[in-house]
Amino acid sequence: MSRDSRVAKRYARALFEVTFSQGKVTETQAELRAITEVFAANADLSRFISSPSVSVENKKNALQAGFEGRISIPVIRTIELLIERGRAELFGELSKSYELISNEALGLADADVYTAFPMTEQEKTAAAERFGVLTGKRITIRNVIDKSLLGGAKVVIGNTLYDGSLAGKLARLEKSFEQKA
Repeated sequence: MSRDSRVAKRYARALFEVTFSQGKVTETQAELRAITEVFAANADLSRFISSPSVSVENKKNALQAGFEGRISIPVIRTIELLIERGRAELFGELSKSYELISNEALGLADADVYTAFPMTEQEKTAAAERFGVLTGKRITIRNVIDKSLLGGAKVVIGNTLYDGSLAGKLARLEKSFEQKA
């Protein structure tokens, strides 16, 4: 883990503790996602916030003007703190870390399900239930179309890969033949 990732995780942990005590964990998660999307969609804003030639006060004033009333105080204060300490570029990493921390605390997990064709809602529900039992978490399915898959599916939850693809099954079968030979 890089130094920046560790720093972002510390900020995310502190923000989580504040929002958890206020009962605003999911709202904060949604706010962080929205702000991340705003920064991603607006390159000028990102350059402005990360520019060393713009004063910290001007950055904070712009932030207040743009997000006041739409974003909670703890989130605004966290972003201001990043700006004050010259770490505005860590915001995206902070947002990801916050989501991981809050999902873990709430017993939630995202699953990327790679299939050759789009999954139906019924298939998504069945996969969420099956992997929910397996992981002990409430699973949200994100279907990713991968035309290179011949059949079956690959599921990624966190750092764990569940490979039920045809290619994966064939590779495991081949490996078992090699071990017997």
